[in-house]
Amino acid sequence: MSSNEVLHSELSQNASEETKRQFAFMEKATAYVEELSKELGRKPTACVVTFGCQMNARDSEKLLGILKKIGYEEVESEDADFVIYNTCTVRDNADQRVYGRLGYVSGIKKKKPHMKIALCGCMMQEQSAIEKIQKSYRHVDLIFGTHNIFKFAELYCTMIESERMIIDIWKDTDQIVEDLPIARKYSFKSGINIMFGCNNFCTYCIVPYVRGRERSRNPKDIIREIEYLAEDGVKEIMLLGQNVNSYGKGLPESDQMSFAQLLEEVCKVEKIERVRFMTSHPKDLSDGLIEVIANNEKVARHIHLPLQSGSDEILKKMNRHYTKESFLALVDKIRTRIPDVSITTDIIVGFPYETDADVDDTIDVVKKAKFDNAFTFIYSKRTGTPAASWEQVPESVSKPNFDRLLKVVQETAKEQASRFTGQTHRVLVEDINEQDSSLVTGRMSNNTLVHFPGSADLIGNFADVSLDECHGFYYIGHMI
Repeated sequence: MSSNEVLHSELSQNASEETKRQFAFMEKATAYVEELSKELGRKPTACVVTFGCQMNARDSEKLLGILKKIGYEEVESEDADFVIYNTCTVRDNADQRVYGRLGYVSGIKKKKPHMKIALCGCMMQEQSAIEKIQKSYRHVDLIFGTHNIFKFAELYCTMIESERMIIDIWKDTDQIVEDLPIARKYSFKSGINIMFGCNNFCTYCIVPYVRGRERSRNPKDIIREIEYLAEDGVKEIMLLGQNVNSYGKGLPESDQMSFAQLLEEVCKVEKIERVRFMTSHPKDLSDGLIEVIANNEKVARHIHLPLQSGSDEILKKMNRHYTKESFLALVDKIRTRIPDVSITTDIIVGFPYETDADVDDTIDVVKKAKFDNAFTFIYSKRTGTPAASWEQVPESVSKPNFDRLLKVVQETAKEQASRFTGQTHRVLVEDINEQDSSLVTGRMSNNTLVHFPGSADLIGNFADVSLDECHGFYYIGHMI
């Protein structure tokens, strides 16, 4: 187990009692995996399939870290000895994909009686999903949620010791348990949880109900983890939270720190060369944060700023706490202070009561804000949210509106992307290009993909690249 595969596989001196307790369960789980290895005559395999956001991806790294520590070998195939689905429930199609995968692996499990299947993540915090799985997917062995992922080693032991489906879901918690093994997908970049949960209660969103209330990590713990990552070869980090701009609320007075202050401290960590963050709520993005980004080249020139709608009436119904005018003023302030910034956004079409005129307002914002990219979605009703009980917009109305919005988004994004043509930018190389092995693929500070001639030894390193041709959402270039 190499150091760049698993973070914090050894207990830190100030590890919590719960962390120590979970390491004890890892020792117990290791013995169970050794028994399975003897039965199989080989090392057992594990596959973690991730749906949803960057925070889910980070949770999957935690699961894989524990699985590797107790003796599993990671594989991509769902024909593994242990398969975990880390679920998302922001939109209905994510739920349906999970049910589809469960149907698929049921056939595999019939041929492999020792196979174990687990479900975790946001979808598992919904009682209706649990009931459906209990009724229709009895081959699932373990179900746990977003609040108790740190208990995975303990839950694994319970699963092995039991003949029944194990369900362990917490409604809420204020507990934060870190310093557990983490298997990073990349050796040179990593996500860092700085807070958990959300207090915003947008009327369309299930996240506050499944992720719980906002809980900020101690800033000293965050910096300590980043310092460890830097020593382990990480060059780029992404600070993660449902709303990073509200970081610091609820911290003890002695540890009080705003997100802008935290970002400034993170940038002081030596060997970390680029810092990203995700996601920002427009109502909380401060002038102080804009100044920190403007004054520090380490901070990526990319801000994801979800708009959701450009209609004041719809924004009010969504409980977003800003207006079309205030959003555009914020975008103007950001672009004035950080001219080379790329701003991306999320937009929902077809929210209850939305009219064609409301969509016209959204299109007007897209034209004026000049987003570098926008992730557009047709509204998906989520049971348990206020908007689910409101009058729904029929698809015959939402689909044409979605199409005309998408057309403007694509035109604006293409125009924005091309503005860097002929310039030289610093690119972090991430992989060999999937279509052409003579090229490598990396990302600019503003998150734009760049493909250019290079070899595998560039992966994980920064390169100065001339941006020769813009192809919409990516560049072809050559190394300087």
